[in-house]
Amino acid sequence: MHRFIRGMLDNDSIFGQIMTRCGILIGANLMFVLFSLPVVTAGPALVALYYVMLKVLRGSRELNPFVEFFRAFRDNFKQAVICWLALIALVAVGVMDISICEQAGGALTYVKYATYVIAAAVLVVASYLAPVMAAFRDTIPGLLRNAVFFIGRRPLKVIPIVFANVVPMLITYLDKRMQPLYAFLWAMFGFAAVAMFVSSVLVKDFALYLPAVDEGSVEDEGERSDYHSRKSEKQTLDEMKKLGE
Repeated sequence: MHRFIRGMLDNDSIFGQIMTRCGILIGANLMFVLFSLPVVTAGPALVALYYVMLKVLRGSRELNPFVEFFRAFRDNFKQAVICWLALIALVAVGVMDISICEQAGGALTYVKYATYVIAAAVLVVASYLAPVMAAFRDTIPGLLRNAVFFIGRRPLKVIPIVFANVVPMLITYLDKRMQPLYAFLWAMFGFAAVAMFVSSVLVKDFALYLPAVDEGSVEDEGERSDYHSRKSEKQTLDEMKKLGE
């Protein structure tokens, strides 16, 4: 019995692996909540959260979520803050546009539908941008291009990714009676669970452009891949053109 319990609690056992992953989820989630409190830093915090989840999914066993989170937060801070503030500005402009159209009435009422379409496109790209930024080193235009590339490469994956990013939040907002419970779940592991799910959907596509695990990859050195070091820009553009054929 004693040997059985020791075996079950071993880090290499199924139970041990589940508990280790749960600990990483909770630790990374707490870091995300803490680093998102100033609001303006929520962008870098989200990228750091995805960085930790991708490392877990790509095979990192001995992973300190606190150290890895802070490293990714620091490395991505400037780019992620710019993208986050730009997203907030787009949302503000969209809300103002819809409000103006509804108040003006007449033909302008229909203009708001174009805003809804643009908002949907922004939501899809934003849902991909954080994990792409966590995995690849590039300029902001390059990261946006890579996000669009992965959207076009596997368009059906947009559905579960957007669903995971939107529906749980929507339920939390609409179900007033259960909001205290939802708040607790989000604070403990909710954000990390969403990031883990989205990362699990994308990790196989990302792996084609990342160094192998045994070649000094993200898992070994905490480094992200330069997307264009694996494929030239011409090859990338050729693949993107094929998607439209």
